[in-house]
Formats: sequence, structure tokens, C-alpha cells
Amino acid sequence: MSDRGYLFLFSVLMIAAGGGSAAYLIATGQAETVDGLFLVLTALLVAVVFGLYVKYAIGTAMEQQKTAAAPPAKAAPTKESPAKAAPVQS
Repeated sequence: MSDRGYLFLFSVLMIAAGGGSAAYLIATGQAETVDGLFLVLTALLVAVVFGLYVKYAIGTAMEQQKTAAAPPAKAAPTKESPAKAAPVQS
């Protein structure tokens, strides 16, 4: 598996861990304290940051797949303009 594959799987794991941590803190009532609130916000921030990377990775992979699937475009014949002579210096 490529490095990108491992990073993608790690990111999905971190999103699940951040969301699970926030859900656990809310379910147990620990989010009602100031410390618990900061823990919830931190866990959700970690999930959002890794979620942005996953969104970027999926977008990049889809773009690469589109360019690989598209047939190469043929270059249109261009009409070259005649070369201009350099000015004569005396």
C-alpha cells in the first residue's frame, strides 16, 4: 500500500477517535465541566483537521482519475507567423 493509503486510513482512524471521544465525554456527562468542554472542543478540532485532509485526498484522487481516464488531446495545427527580420544597426 502506498504512503497516501496509510495516511488516509490513519486520518479515518483519527476522525473516528475524535468523534468517539467527544461522544463519550457527552454521554458520561463530563462535557458539562469547563475541562470537559475543552476536551470536547479539542477532540472535535482533531476530527475536523483530519477530515479536511481526507476531503483533500479524495479530491486529489478523483482529479487524477479524471485526467488518467480522459484521452490525450491532439494538438491543433497552428499557423506560425513568419519570422521578422532583426533591425539593421549602422
